[in-house]
Amino acid sequence: QVQLVESGGGLVQAGDSLTLSCAASGRTFGSCPMGWFRQASGKEREFVAAVSRGGLTTRYADSVKGRFAISRDNAKNMVYLQMNSLKPEDTAVYYCAAGSPFTGTQDMGNGASVKDWGQGTQVTVSS
Repeated sequence: QVQLVESGGGLVQAGDSLTLSCAASGRTFGSCPMGWFRQASGKEREFVAAVSRGGLTTRYADSVKGRFAISRDNAKNMVYLQMNSLKPEDTAVYYCAAGSPFTGTQDMGNGASVKDWGQGTQVTVSS
């Protein structure tokens, strides 16, 4: 398994930017697609973004496309989510997720391949 710890959440105003970080541990990190999900209060957890094992392929939810960017640094066992032009509807707890080894971003997109979850970091966007 891959252990994941998120950081970087906080309280910002609409239009601001934040970068979330996910520190991973585990020897299989480089074999796993990585992703970010979020869960707003009272709602189901939803897919936000995913990046392939090598970092060359990305996938985004329509709601964040053009505003968010996911990336990874396998040498440092890190994955990032750069969030720009934040909106109040982006308010949620954001979770880092590791997919099953040797699966792809398509599987991450529908959540079927998620193997491990972080504890989450809260992002609150005020109007």
